[in-house]
Amino acid sequence: MAATSGGKTVSERFDTSINCDTTLQQEATVPGHSFDSTGLCTCLPALTDSQLSVAPKIELNKHVRDFVLHYLKQESFFLEKIKAKSDPYFDIIDSVFTKFDLPIELKYLAVIESKLNNNISSPAGAAGLWQIMPVPARQFGLIVKGKVDERKHCYKSTVAAAKCLIYLHNMFDDWLLTLAAYNSGPGRVLSAIKKSGTRNFWVLQNFLPEETRKHVKKFIAMHYYFEGKGSLTTLTKTETQAHIKAVASFMEKQKELLADTAITQAEVVNR
Repeated sequence: MAATSGGKTVSERFDTSINCDTTLQQEATVPGHSFDSTGLCTCLPALTDSQLSVAPKIELNKHVRDFVLHYLKQESFFLEKIKAKSDPYFDIIDSVFTKFDLPIELKYLAVIESKLNNNISSPAGAAGLWQIMPVPARQFGLIVKGKVDERKHCYKSTVAAAKCLIYLHNMFDDWLLTLAAYNSGPGRVLSAIKKSGTRNFWVLQNFLPEETRKHVKKFIAMHYYFEGKGSLTTLTKTETQAHIKAVASFMEKQKELLADTAITQAEVVNR
């Protein structure tokens, strides 16, 4: 994690005494709300093709659609190379994120951060799979001293990244803002919220560094590359709430239609 501006790097100090060793707050995850390859929520029961055709689907936000399509086309060779070596890394990340009750789709952040190179270091001082700066690394439990640098230890660094993501999500309660804060630091995101007067990433992104704006969009593109769809981690909080509300409304309507059908059938039988 590095906050960058004009070539300078700022290591932010995090108050990790706040919920960093616990799992996410209840609202951070929505049980059952994962999505199949068509964008349909898997919490939907068995329905007919006709019903599924009108069911709410997760959609790629219009503000990022062109970026995703261009990025996936432009980076196709790089993406194929990453995918070929991803399994061992993703297995470790999946196990850690499951333990911490984090959406495992957040593993694609590691691809954006380091291209799954556990030994990489940046000129700014970030290192490892999750490109964590020295100060936050220590604050989230890693040893960075002399020849010992646990940022380059896949499992330990992933645990630190999980704690960091939990900390940031508990602060922002929005995955896109969390991803932005992971890149530029929470201070910059809080400043963007204040300047823009909104917590909608697609509006306040204009008050964030270009690198951070692209960072979030690259994550979404990577998610679509590996999953073929989005998830709650690719939505703003408002979009997430709208989707959950739409699914609930759709299910209620299906129950009403089912009840009406049952009544009609009963009337036919009794004639």
